[in-house]
Amino acid sequence: MEIKKIAHIENRFVGKFGIPRQSGLADAEEARIVFEPEFRNPDALRGLEGYSHVWLLWEFSENGKEEGAWSPTVRPPRLGGNTRMGVFATRSPFRPNPIGLSSVRLIRIDYEAKDGPVLIVAGADLMNGTPVFDIKPYLPYTDCHPEAEDGFAGAFTDYRLPVTFCEEALAEAKQLGMDEETIQALSDVLALDPRPAYQNDPQRTYGMSYGLYEVAFAVSEEGIKVSNIRLRSV
Repeated sequence: MEIKKIAHIENRFVGKFGIPRQSGLADAEEARIVFEPEFRNPDALRGLEGYSHVWLLWEFSENGKEEGAWSPTVRPPRLGGNTRMGVFATRSPFRPNPIGLSSVRLIRIDYEAKDGPVLIVAGADLMNGTPVFDIKPYLPYTDCHPEAEDGFAGAFTDYRLPVTFCEEALAEAKQLGMDEETIQALSDVLALDPRPAYQNDPQRTYGMSYGLYEVAFAVSEEGIKVSNIRLRSV
């Protein structure tokens, strides 16, 4: 079976480090779903504006694995990187078929964009440029199961860290043109703690690419503190 790429995503997650581990966790983070030229047909989106959320089916295109390579067990980062679980009990990118599934909020459809029609969505957990294979409406009457059990992943649903910016970093951010909305969106992403669970060195400075910027931060018992923001070398 041949699967066609119908679109790709454009957002501020230009590197793998820092991408939310699930969709919907950073709901302030907006993105564009840009269709391939042959699929830029407004008729294909007729009726979609009536839905608040959509499913994205996409490819783990940057998982670094050779095609066909997989393991029956994986090591979920939130379990410390040492505990193995069955691949089908996780959402690991290292799967027999590297297909991802994400529920995102549909903000609007931009029919006037030069590369439109374009879907403006929020809460995506995809890296910039990720190929999208399909888009389906989210149906709450069948897709939502409030009574569902969430296995070992349920222990991390409320995991957030407080985020602060040192005065120099905040001044740098504003000098570089980051508005309050972007700073808040960055804070929401950092609050999810991008680090692998097995890294717990309060002296270490981490770096994350975010849109046009490189963000440096450290993590301690008090939370995450951003120490430096500069323009990213492209």
